[in-house]
Amino acid sequence: MASTVTTSKDSAATSRPGYGRLLRTRGAWTFLLPGFAARQPFAMLTLSIVLLVQHTTGSYGTAGAVAAVTGVSMALFAPYTGRLADRHGQRAVLVPGVLVHAAAGLALTALALNGAPLWALFAAAVPTGASVPQVGPMVRARWGVRLKGSPLMATAAAFESVTDEFTFVVGPLLATALCTTVDPSAGLITEAALTLVGGLLFAAQKGTQPPVATTADGHAPVRHASALRVPGVRVLIVTFLGIGSVFGGMQVSLAAYTESIGEPGLNGVLYGVFAAGNMLAGLACGAIAWKVAPQRRLIVAYAALALAASALWTADSSLLLGALGLLVGMCIAPALITGYTLVESLVPAGARTEAFTWLTGAVALGQAAAVTVAGQFEDRLWDGAGFLVPMGGTLLALATLLALRSRLAGAPRGRTVARGMGHREPVAVD
Repeated sequence: MASTVTTSKDSAATSRPGYGRLLRTRGAWTFLLPGFAARQPFAMLTLSIVLLVQHTTGSYGTAGAVAAVTGVSMALFAPYTGRLADRHGQRAVLVPGVLVHAAAGLALTALALNGAPLWALFAAAVPTGASVPQVGPMVRARWGVRLKGSPLMATAAAFESVTDEFTFVVGPLLATALCTTVDPSAGLITEAALTLVGGLLFAAQKGTQPPVATTADGHAPVRHASALRVPGVRVLIVTFLGIGSVFGGMQVSLAAYTESIGEPGLNGVLYGVFAAGNMLAGLACGAIAWKVAPQRRLIVAYAALALAASALWTADSSLLLGALGLLVGMCIAPALITGYTLVESLVPAGARTEAFTWLTGAVALGQAAAVTVAGQFEDRLWDGAGFLVPMGGTLLALATLLALRSRLAGAPRGRTVARGMGHREPVAVD
């Protein structure tokens, strides 16, 4: 038996991980397709709110404020949604969540169309953001169950990163088309409908849902300590805040730059180049059989990201800005993918959905803060000053990562640790 196990491990180690092999994983398509539909609205929400509220109030400032409330609410509540999913199962959290989100989104639409005061829009924006279904982290958790101990985990992380980027390319285009050619409210209504239908279909895939840990008697769910108590997760949150600052800073600064040169239509092209770099690098990361430890890969990738982001403010032409944007995008994907991969070694299986939502929320929070700061820089300083935000955010995060890199080491193999709460027998890692 020992030789059989060794041979199996050696075979897995020498087999080159790839997307074809990943997508042949048993049961993968049952959650990938509904999962993609369910998280597509995530990329539509902010822009749909901005376009609707700006149409009804005539103010981009008001529209941005309502969208920001939604984003902050999502970032603050997402980790708790993940924790509940770990404790009670994804289906138990997702079904009521999508119902609340659809109702809140439709309520926000009705209030905006009827000229409700700003406080009422804020009041509706809070539950709309708080109930955004965290389908991306749930899909990653399902990959973790299907690929436990497999070298394909890094490939799965890359695949999810590319899927996220594709979502953020398609979603805004769909929202813009609906709001400008059908009706200003069509984007938010479609977002609510897709969330409801896609979320319920995803929740119905019970066969691939991560199991809920129970006590020895099998009656009560085991309560794991929060993923936030893992030191490595806190370090990753800071690094993902820095990544969020790149997304937010690029969105505002590219729009301001193209407006200043009299070519606002160029904004979509430049941001598309940035997103394309991210997608291409993500595809490449998933196709490589890495031999370098993920902790070291994260440091190298993040240092490259900080260096590339630090050069953005020096660009004095659209061509140079496009080239730097492509480079920045290519540096983001390796950092994101490696960060998500590290969760497997840092966090017990029963708390991984929560850990993934902390990271997703950190990106959203960093993006919201960067949008605000970059906008102030563009208004008060010089054209292009908003590009200082990605530089500052990534450099601060890199300094934190270097200072606390030892906390990214997972538990030593063979070490015995106690998981959860209560009187349970300790289990050996690996």
